[in-house]
Amino acid sequence: MDNEKSSDTSEPDVPSDSLADAAPCLQVDEPPVHVVLYQPEIPQNTGNIGRTCVAVGAKLWLVRPLGFKIDEHSVRRAGVDYWHMLNLQLVDSIDEVQQALPQRKFWYFSRFARRSLWEAPIDLGDAIVFGRESAGLPEEILDLDSPQAIRIPTTEQVRSLNLSNTAAIAVYEVLRQHGLLS
Repeated sequence: MDNEKSSDTSEPDVPSDSLADAAPCLQVDEPPVHVVLYQPEIPQNTGNIGRTCVAVGAKLWLVRPLGFKIDEHSVRRAGVDYWHMLNLQLVDSIDEVQQALPQRKFWYFSRFARRSLWEAPIDLGDAIVFGRESAGLPEEILDLDSPQAIRIPTTEQVRSLNLSNTAAIAVYEVLRQHGLLS
C-alpha cells in the first residue's frame, strides 16, 4: 500500500458560502429580503435576527417603541459584535416602512394565518413582518384572510415558535425559493 501523499496540489471544488457568488445579480445595496420587527420586546431575539440579517445581507427594520435600548453601550454589553455591520433602520410606524418600499410586497407572519410559508411566493426584496413576542401583530396591520398573511406550520402541542427562529426560517426560505443557497 502506498503511503505517499498525492502530488496533486490543486484545491478541491468547494461550494461557495457567499450569497454574492450564488446570486451575482443582487446588488450590495439591494437586500435580498427586508425583515421588519414590529415593536420587538426581547433584545436577545432582535440580536439573533440581526445576526441572521448580517449573514445574508438582509435589511432589518425596527418599528418603535422597542422593549430595550440599542445604544452603543447596551449593544456592547450584550456582546453583539456584528451590530456595526447590520443594515438597520429604526422607524416609528409600519407605514414608514411601506412608504420606503412602495414596490415591495409585505408578508405578515402569524401562527393563526391560513397560508403556509412554503406556499408563499415571496420575491427577492419583499418585506417579511413579525409582531411583538407577547402579542404578535395588531389587527390594524394583520388581516388573517389576506393571502399575504403566512405562518410556519407546527404541531398543536406548540403554541408558537421563538421569534428569532421563525425569522431565520423565513429568511432562509426566501433565499431557498430563489436558488440562493448552494
